[in-house]
Amino acid sequence: MLLKSSSCKTFTLQQLASLLDAEAVGSLETEINGADDLLTATQEDISFYSNEKYYSQFASSKAGIILVGPDVELVEGKAYLIHPKPSLAFQTVLQFLFEHRDIRSGFKDIHPTAVIHPTAKIGEGVRIGPNVVIDREVEVSDFTQIDAGCVIYPLVQIGKYCHFYANVTVREEVIIKNRVILQPNCVIGGCGFGYESDVHRGVVKLEHYGKVILEDDVEIGSGTTIDRARFKSTRIGRMTKIDNLVQIGHNVDIGMANFIVAQVGIAGSTKVGDRVQIGGQAGLNGHIKIGSDVQIGAKSGVMASILEPGMYVGLPAGPAMDQGRLHTRLKKLDQLFKRVDALENSKG
Repeated sequence: MLLKSSSCKTFTLQQLASLLDAEAVGSLETEINGADDLLTATQEDISFYSNEKYYSQFASSKAGIILVGPDVELVEGKAYLIHPKPSLAFQTVLQFLFEHRDIRSGFKDIHPTAVIHPTAKIGEGVRIGPNVVIDREVEVSDFTQIDAGCVIYPLVQIGKYCHFYANVTVREEVIIKNRVILQPNCVIGGCGFGYESDVHRGVVKLEHYGKVILEDDVEIGSGTTIDRARFKSTRIGRMTKIDNLVQIGHNVDIGMANFIVAQVGIAGSTKVGDRVQIGGQAGLNGHIKIGSDVQIGAKSGVMASILEPGMYVGLPAGPAMDQGRLHTRLKKLDQLFKRVDALENSKG
């Protein structure tokens, strides 16, 4: 079993149907006490099917219960839970299975090795782990947790119910609102990449005096860096989720409920609307605008503003359908050249 421990509960198909408000198909007494993927699940596991690519695994799966969508053609002899969002429902089942598992830190309250400036304000129920440094005039609101090795620079404001995992660095004057999650080793508020050439001084570094603002319910992945603005603010809108190893340049403004996948790079002063999805390793030019409800495919290079909703792919990025037609034509170029050569040779 992929996910099982001594603390796992046992649930019947009937119990899960009631908890999830899902339709049950099969024996209501079917029991599970673990979870696994379709390929390796056993009779004691629950799994889910939500992607047609895995139909063969679904059809042959030995899982005791499988969560599926309402339009899936069921295979006889299995137990199912039918739910409009099987992956989301599966996540809820995991919470039921593991609700008694305790993986919280053993370090309570404020660890004696934490270094906290006397002017810092620490709220009720805050946990601060070993070797944390909190500089002057920092404000940490109620029930926030800051894990081992984090460094919080001066004048930072941190909201309620945030969780900073190990070795996070938050630079000066950053504003972090409520329920923000910072995964290990991310850097919030580092200096932007800005230089000018001067005939007398050579390369001159442009200091950045602005801020970073992370709004409510933002999550930032491990190793991601978000640069401070030169004189205004870099902003990440509420409910936006940013994956690992992403680079957000100075003065970038990102809207609400965006999903930005690993190794994306967004250059300075670019503005991104709401509900935008950016695939892994995509790169966005600086000083452009991305409208709301845009999807940018993996490895795409966005050189100019995109204002209309839709899917964009390629380098330079363009509408997905146009890029598909172009790719089809490019594959035929060699054949076209051979025909031209044959025509020329026949004339000779």
